[in-house]
Amino acid sequence: MDLETVLFNKDNFKFTRVNQNHYIIEFTIENNNIDLSKIIDFNLIKLIYDLNTDIYEKVSLEKINDENAVEILLLKNFFEDIGFPQHYCYVNINKVVNDNCIQFNTETIQTHRPEGIPPDAEIMNISNLTTKCDIITQHKLNFTHTVIFESTLEFPLFVEKMIGIILNKIFKRVKQFIEKVTI
Repeated sequence: MDLETVLFNKDNFKFTRVNQNHYIIEFTIENNNIDLSKIIDFNLIKLIYDLNTDIYEKVSLEKINDENAVEILLLKNFFEDIGFPQHYCYVNINKVVNDNCIQFNTETIQTHRPEGIPPDAEIMNISNLTTKCDIITQHKLNFTHTVIFESTLEFPLFVEKMIGIILNKIFKRVKQFIEKVTI
């Protein structure tokens, strides 16, 4: 059953449900003062978290090499009052660079629970998470972030819309920061 629905579309940020547990986030970043393709690496991922400390309770990004990293994210529990548990991500990230595209492929680590995660927090089981950065020009990038959650995770519509608002807040801060950088 096709459930494609735009859940949030504002300020050049679009959050779409493609199907149950399958979401796409799209936005563009442009800055004529710097070569944006040179900043798309694991430091950009760290910047996302550094600019959004009100969203994340704990962040750990361990860079293994230029192509691989391990990440632990503990989200603040925004929905505790309505009975939803706190969630965390524990993932391997692999960076792949092609001519006009930089892509981050992410997979959940399920072998063990990372240290420092509360015992009642639940892992966000992600079956596929891909962040694709298409290099339009050296000053303009299109991002497409695709995430597919395991079928055991279900979000009510109002939670999906609130997630869209939170994601917009996260990426808007990053976008504004990058677009104002001058070197």
